[in-house]
Amino acid sequence: MNARIDPSVIAVPDVYFATLPSGIRVPYVVRGAGEPLVFVHGSLCDYRYWDSQASALSQDFLCISVSLSHYWPVDDACAPGEFSWKAHVEQVAEFIAAMHLGPVHLVGHSRGGCVAFQLARAYPDLVKSLTLADPGGPLHIDGTAQAAVPAATTALRARVADLIEGGELDAGLEMFVDSVSMPGIWRKSPAAFRTMAIDNAATLPKQFRDPMPAYTRAGAGDVACRTLLIAGEKSPRMYRHNVDKLGDWIGLAEKRSIAGASHGMNVTHPAAFNRLIRAFVDTSA
Repeated sequence: MNARIDPSVIAVPDVYFATLPSGIRVPYVVRGAGEPLVFVHGSLCDYRYWDSQASALSQDFLCISVSLSHYWPVDDACAPGEFSWKAHVEQVAEFIAAMHLGPVHLVGHSRGGCVAFQLARAYPDLVKSLTLADPGGPLHIDGTAQAAVPAATTALRARVADLIEGGELDAGLEMFVDSVSMPGIWRKSPAAFRTMAIDNAATLPKQFRDPMPAYTRAGAGDVACRTLLIAGEKSPRMYRHNVDKLGDWIGLAEKRSIAGASHGMNVTHPAAFNRLIRAFVDTSA
């Protein structure tokens, strides 16, 4: 054969560990060169969640995916202290600063979207552009909770936690993943995603005990950088509502929807997701 195969497409990336000044050890993978894109995963995930983005976007950008503390691969240095979104904001900010990456194009999904949003508010000098895909968390409008967790969801999460802590990982994960995406999605998910979720199952009960902060108009006004908000056309209404309101509240924001996609849009529809990221970052560079 005369055709050349780009080894970056088929190679398994090396995993590195950055020891931060605070003593936390952050697992991460890095591919490519150019403007830095830092990816922040959500529930049940880790740096592996962004493989489809790194494979494609590393042709033009420096793609860096981190695993937040307590997520796989984990040891005592990777999981110091309590599990919390606040700790994850500080960890990613410290990582960007210690690695001399900033300002970066920051991309967050679901719970990772909440982490990325709060980081952009607290550390504007570290963030050149912000992309939030189905950002998770409650929404407050004029002081009123618009996306507070309903009683049925609270009960479901309690059942999920009981199943996971009782060792019934598959049953608990199926219940949770289907609830935040669509019924049947767990069984249809690629084996790699299910493996990753099982590796991170122990974080889910911890997450339920650490509710995310509410999005407010005032808080969104603190985001000064250009922001891309991406919703899955079939994502649960809470996520689509968050995208709509944050798009109205953030000054330099634009909204996009991926047709046919639900919550795991970057895994199920990577080409469409990557096109949105590439076009946005190109115009933000």
